[in-house]
Amino acid sequence: MRQFVWIIVLVLAAFPAAAKNRIYVVDGDSIFIGGREIRLSGIDAPEYYQPCFDAGGKEYLCGQKSREVLVSMVNDSLECREVARDRYHRSVSVCKVDGEDINRKMVEQGWAVAYDRYSKAYVAAEAEARRAKRGIWAGKFMKPELYRVLKR
Repeated sequence: MRQFVWIIVLVLAAFPAAAKNRIYVVDGDSIFIGGREIRLSGIDAPEYYQPCFDAGGKEYLCGQKSREVLVSMVNDSLECREVARDRYHRSVSVCKVDGEDINRKMVEQGWAVAYDRYSKAYVAAEAEARRAKRGIWAGKFMKPELYRVLKR
């Protein structure tokens, strides 16, 4: 009986830690780590239901693709360093996985644009992705910021 009690105590103790560190990718530039909402600093990804057009002119939901790419990058080694708080009280952060800046990687792969209104950190990465026609740059899309304004 005593062993059973210890097992229950250990299991219950483990759940808060697991919930605290649970990672959930909302879209291509927003994640939750436990209950902490994080906005990736210096980048702007297409909105989840935002349509884009591929090189052949076929419409697809580039916001969903952007989220899928970020999901594939994130693992338990995710570390985020807050650089600011936004008007929605989210942590605006630079996040790394295994030491690699995933904010930059999203822009380099063409699944987010540099949010140069707030930071110039990823402008060169965007220029390279555009030149190489990676991700959303392979076809046509509306900048996420403009899409949000027009959807209001």
